[in-house]
Amino acid sequence: MPNETLSVAAMNKAFVGFSRRAESIDRETLVKTFVDIGPLFAVLSTRDHQVVYGRRGTGKTHALLYVTEQAKKNRDIAVYIDLRYIGSSGGIYGDANYSLAQRATRLLLDVLGSVHGELLEIALSLDLDLSRVGPALDKLAAAITELEVLGETTRETENQTASESTTGNSVAATFSKVPAASIGWNESEKKSEEQRTHYTEKGTLRYRVHFGSVSSALKNLVSIIKPAHLVIVLDEWSSLPLELQPYLADLIRRAIFPVQGITVKIAAIEQRTLFKLGGGSDYTGIEVGADASADVDLDDYMVFDNNEARAVEFFQELVFKHYASEVVDGKPEFDTSKKLIQAAFTQTNAFDDFVKSAEGVPRDAFNVLSLAAQRGMNDKISIPTIRVAARTWYQRDKEGAIKSDENAQALLHWIIDEVIAHRKARAFLLPVNSRHPIIDSLFDARLLHIIKKGLSGQEKAGARYDAYKLDYGCYVDLLATKAAPMSLYGDDEDTASAVIVPTDDYRAIRRAILDLNTFEARIKKGKFE
Repeated sequence: MPNETLSVAAMNKAFVGFSRRAESIDRETLVKTFVDIGPLFAVLSTRDHQVVYGRRGTGKTHALLYVTEQAKKNRDIAVYIDLRYIGSSGGIYGDANYSLAQRATRLLLDVLGSVHGELLEIALSLDLDLSRVGPALDKLAAAITELEVLGETTRETENQTASESTTGNSVAATFSKVPAASIGWNESEKKSEEQRTHYTEKGTLRYRVHFGSVSSALKNLVSIIKPAHLVIVLDEWSSLPLELQPYLADLIRRAIFPVQGITVKIAAIEQRTLFKLGGGSDYTGIEVGADASADVDLDDYMVFDNNEARAVEFFQELVFKHYASEVVDGKPEFDTSKKLIQAAFTQTNAFDDFVKSAEGVPRDAFNVLSLAAQRGMNDKISIPTIRVAARTWYQRDKEGAIKSDENAQALLHWIIDEVIAHRKARAFLLPVNSRHPIIDSLFDARLLHIIKKGLSGQEKAGARYDAYKLDYGCYVDLLATKAAPMSLYGDDEDTASAVIVPTDDYRAIRRAILDLNTFEARIKKGKFE
């Protein structure tokens, strides 16, 4: 069946071409390929200030760019800022040669400057009334460029005979890698005897952010653009140095949140985020839950074990929409996502396994799908092909994230011994709100995944736990490695076929409570085996 073979090859070629990052897709395609799931878009479209959590690859950027495009369609004004690219390329934010105050202030100014620049471009592109918007933007620019000089003052007095009088003033400023200024004032009076007093002030030029001035300028701007609403999206929050994040958050809370007519959406990785310093009412930053809601965590939305039907539906539509956007010669077209999946996969279970392998992360899903398509360009995608692809992606990407971290490797291997070897499962429990830096590191690297929050255990009455599971590709790699001697002369797909990836039985998980104190004790003794 040569025609069918050509069609399958064209489909696989389209799968290989899927874009992995939202910022590499033009806005029109981005809108077409967005898949709403459950109440996701409805929640993101509220005018509440929000923090959107999710690990790398979960679709935060795609979702928020879609929100900005929909806001524009509603004749609102949307400003999207990628925090990875603000400021200069000198890396001042993480430069220890500068004080924390200098770095934090520079960050605030750069973010406000980016917002101002985007607003100016929007004003020009939308043909807004510049006679009104222009002065408002000028006021905002003035509010974010206030400077002050702090330093020592010295005074010198000289006496001299003369018969004339003069007065003079001078001001000079120099800017370099370390901004500096020198301001002088001179006065002289010459009669029969001249007395000249010379003041010199030397110090560092320091930028100052006046929250009240910024807030006032924004209120003025919002009053002019009404009835349009201003939406500010701050993406890649977690790319900022951790110690600077509370100060930017404080600016947002004090200067932007109080302004009616502005909504702020922040995309962040929870394990790499610090929104608040201090406690009580005297704190710096944003109190998540009070100042801004955090009711969207994309890690919870698309995990197979959380909601099997919803996860399958989401990834089926996601693959279908991206497939439709690809231009490939000879690519067969389908009018429904179900028909595409039936044509591209050997059976329904193969697609289910693909969804499991993604672990709720669309970017990982596309990488696994691409590897599976490349493995057999002329063949439909099967369960063994998915498992080999998931194992390959784990080895290429996820495993490398902890290669230089001995403690992370030790904990991963200890979890494998405790959970897989002893309990024949790939999931375990940890007490709610028990943050461990190495667990966070493994979760951030997508080697561990949260599948359920707030479960009750069987050992302590009233205690609540979060359920974690080992990554699908990691699990396949571990069991395939153990099975390898049995199929020494077979191929990878034979090995993968022998691997059984268990479903998560919550009754069994409730007995698998991991004691990290035991692991810490072994670390201190130097026992990494």
